[in-house]
Amino acid sequence: MSLRSIHPDFLFLLEFKEKELIQLFKDLRAFMLDIHPDSNELLYHTHALTAVFSTSDKLADAYCMIPIYTNHLNLGFNKGTKLNDPHKLLTGTGNLIRHISITTQADFNNKKVKDLVKAAIDFAIKDMDKPTKVKGATISKIKK
Repeated sequence: MSLRSIHPDFLFLLEFKEKELIQLFKDLRAFMLDIHPDSNELLYHTHALTAVFSTSDKLADAYCMIPIYTNHLNLGFNKGTKLNDPHKLLTGTGNLIRHISITTQADFNNKKVKDLVKAAIDFAIKDMDKPTKVKGATISKIKK
């Protein structure tokens, strides 16, 4: 499990969510950080409270995100249409983004999802313009 603490700006807003949703987010976040501990976590509060995982400190280099809605959350893949998805896990109709709906741990805590996340990370690393100096940081973009 990940030992990286949740940023106070994000935690403040997260605590307004239902307890089950909070725990599901924490479990999914730990799953993501266990796969790639060096990822940077960019935090946003727009249409949804969202943790974005990136290979740099830039949103353009993001590979996955966890948007938290009122009653559910998704594991979003920023360049999902460009990934090989042999198990047809990804849904959505956007030009680039695809997601997996998450309602229980079983929806993500398995080898198929782990392999898809690893493929997204590999794609993001190869797609980066230049190497990053920032690794393993949590960066809040939440307006106070």
